[in-house]
Order: sequence, then C-alpha cells, then structure tokens
Amino acid sequence: MGLKIVIIGAGSLVFSSRLTADLLTYSALNEAHIALVDLDPDRLNYAGRIVERMLVEGKYCQATYSMTIDRREALQGADYVISSILVGGYDAIAAEIDIPMKYGVDQAIGDTLTPGGIMRCLRTLPHQIGIARDILEICPDATLLNYTNPMAMLCWGMYKSLPEIKLVGLCHSVQGTTEEWAKRLGIDIRNINFECAGINHQAWITRFQKDGQDLLPQIRNLAEDPKIWLGDSSRMEYVKHFGFPVTEASGHNSEYSGWFRKTPELVQQYCPGGSWNGASGFIKTLYNRPDWRETMEKMARWEKPVDLKRSFEYGSQIINAMEGGEPVIVHGNVRNAQLIENLPEDCCVEVPCFVDKNGIQALKVGKLPLHLAAINRNQINVQELAVEATLQQDLEMVFQAMCLDPLTASILTLDQIRAMTIELVEAHRPYIPQFEGKTLVSKPVLIGSFSQEVEVHHDPGEKRS
Repeated sequence: MGLKIVIIGAGSLVFSSRLTADLLTYSALNEAHIALVDLDPDRLNYAGRIVERMLVEGKYCQATYSMTIDRREALQGADYVISSILVGGYDAIAAEIDIPMKYGVDQAIGDTLTPGGIMRCLRTLPHQIGIARDILEICPDATLLNYTNPMAMLCWGMYKSLPEIKLVGLCHSVQGTTEEWAKRLGIDIRNINFECAGINHQAWITRFQKDGQDLLPQIRNLAEDPKIWLGDSSRMEYVKHFGFPVTEASGHNSEYSGWFRKTPELVQQYCPGGSWNGASGFIKTLYNRPDWRETMEKMARWEKPVDLKRSFEYGSQIINAMEGGEPVIVHGNVRNAQLIENLPEDCCVEVPCFVDKNGIQALKVGKLPLHLAAINRNQINVQELAVEATLQQDLEMVFQAMCLDPLTASILTLDQIRAMTIELVEAHRPYIPQFEGKTLVSKPVLIGSFSQEVEVHHDPGEKRS
C-alpha cells in the first residue's frame, strides 16, 4: 500500500476538506489514500462526497479515499494521522459558556483556557489519549498531527501519558498573525524574517525584520492607530503595554487575563468588534449551525466549491517535507525540553520546528523577555492543573484549575468558583464518564462582620507588638 493519511473528525463543516485540498496540491501526496473517520454517519457521508468531488475537479486520478466510523480500522497501515475532534457537541459547549456566564464569567470562545477550556480538556483528553494509544498499537511509526483544542492541554496530556508518541500540535495563529502584520506594514510576508515563540494562542513575535531593519517600532506605532485598534482591540493593548505582538485573535486573547472581561462595560470597551473580536458566547454561534446540512450538500454538489489552492495550514507542508519534499519551518506545539528556558520544563510550548525527511525537529529558542514568560506562566499553571485533574480523575484539582484561571479569579470568590465548578461538573456528567461516582464536595460559606464580636484564639507562642 502507498502513502496513507487518516483524518479523524473528518465530518467537520470546512476543516477536513481544507486539509484534504492542501494535501492533494503536492505531487508527492496526490496519489495518497485518505481515510476519513467520523462517528456521525451523516457527516461522514457528506465528507466522502466532498472528497470524491475534489478528486474529480482537481483531476487527482491516482488518489483514493475511504470512509469508516471505526478509527482502528482506518489506522491499519497509516503513515500520518490528523486529529480534529469535538467531544460533547453543542450541548457541552453551551453548558461551559452559559453556566460561568450566570456567575459573571463572560467567555467569547472558551476552548483554550477559562472554565470552558478546562471542561473541554476533561472531556477530550481521554479520547485523544485513546487515539494516541491506538496509533502506538496499530501503526507505531505514524506521526500524529493534532488540531484539536485545548491544544496545549491535550498535547501535554498525550506526551505525558505516552512519551513515545510522535506528536505535534498545529494551529494557524502564527501564520495568520504574521501575515496580518506584514499586510498592515505593506510588505510581502515572504520578505519578512521573524521569530515567534511561547505557548499556543499566546506566542510572542520577538523579531520582525525586513532586510535587517527592525519593524517592531512601526508595529508599536500601528497598535495605537484607532482604526487598527478597534478591529483587534485586546491584542493591540498587549502591543501597546508590553511591546510585542501576540498571536491569536482578540476574542481569544481577551479571555486569557483579568484585564478585559471583568464587567459588561469592559467587554463593550475592549471587544467592540464582535465575533472573533470577543462577542460574549460567540463560540455558540460558531457551532450552532442549523444550515450545516445545506452547506455540506452544496459543497458535495460543487454548488459551493472547495478552494483547491493550497492554504497556509501547516499539516500538508509537514507531510510533504517528511515524504521528501521541500524542507520547511513551521511553528508546532511540542514538549518543552529546554526549548524555552524560562518556561517550565515539560510544559507544551509553541516554537519553530524544522521539518524534512528525517522528521520534525523542534528548535531551541532560549529565553523569552521576562514579562512575556511571566504572562505565559499564568496560563501554564492552569494547563498543568487541568491535565493532572483529567489524568488523576481528581475533581478538587479541577476546582483548583478554575481558581488559577486569570479571568475567573478576577471576578469570583473561592466559594463562587467552587459552586460554579460543581454545577459545570454535573452538567458535563454525560461527557466525563471517568468521574462517575465522584463529586466535588461543597464547603460552608462563612460570612464575617465587624458588627459582631468573634472570639479569636491566638497561638500562645505568637509574638504580638
């Protein structure tokens, strides 16, 4: 059998067809067999029809495809596995957005940090580990390309549980952000020399040059342009105050700290553009697509054609390079083995990676500017607790992760966070069977007042002035 690429979660509305179109643009890959896997037979059928039409329209006569709901069947003989899954569907997403909102925690996307990201880790990581375990059993030489969020948590949990897995986590925020800044500066991105590193959705552009000229001063000036600021507000605040561009859109970025979403007034001020700029609960609008059947049917009939031109997604570039095509540098999410020296060892970092026929080699970055590393560590604390909570099946640790989340901590007391976490866990029972029989214990809410005398007992040995 020739090259085999498995796409798990192939029934997505757009993403799997985008990946397939990208793969087929390379001569080294356009005779591959693409195995489509999805648990939803309807979505899987649409995905197959769309791929079949792509093969015809692109004149890819040698490529083949198959469809199955059984991933273990698809993994037989696989060389590469692409994972882009959603566990729990819209109901789980609605619960993790609406319940925190009731307590005043206003999320836009909630798939990376915040209560939504933590709950998504709890319900998704066991499935991702299951995929990795099946790969090691059935096709141990295959490389797993993970596109599923929460990216850092899932990759961390997989390589911690199964260190031998060949894994890289992929996102498009680095490509999108660097191209956006190049466009704002009126320069072709191909003429830009940049360095970007940090963690997923919060990596930092620490070098942006053309012909040796440092362009960061121009970027800092543009960040204060009201027209640019209004369209990308919280991200521009980072540039304005911290001096370096950060990846990912403002909607995501606004959730990762306590600075922008503490009150409805702040959301209105710092997320004025709506949608990806930070509209409350935008993720629900994104996933609640009653027209998905109609859209996929139009794609299958080619009334709504898939763009067969290659996009900037990294997945196809990696596979082509590993199959002997042109070597590339991508930005991947990998284990921090002293790659970024002032971030915790073994956490998941997003760094440049050199890819050729010998595989994926993460490149050492050194140290980030101290304040940028400190901002990253605020996220990493939550990520580690969420991963360990999932692996150890420990609900107290879930609560602790919620407490350390910067947005949640800026709004709620510990008592309120515990109550919210209890409610979230109960709403997610169908999606977290590993916690069956376990409950998060409630605690008494104690209220102090100077209007009443309370006897306070001191340690006899305590020194008092």
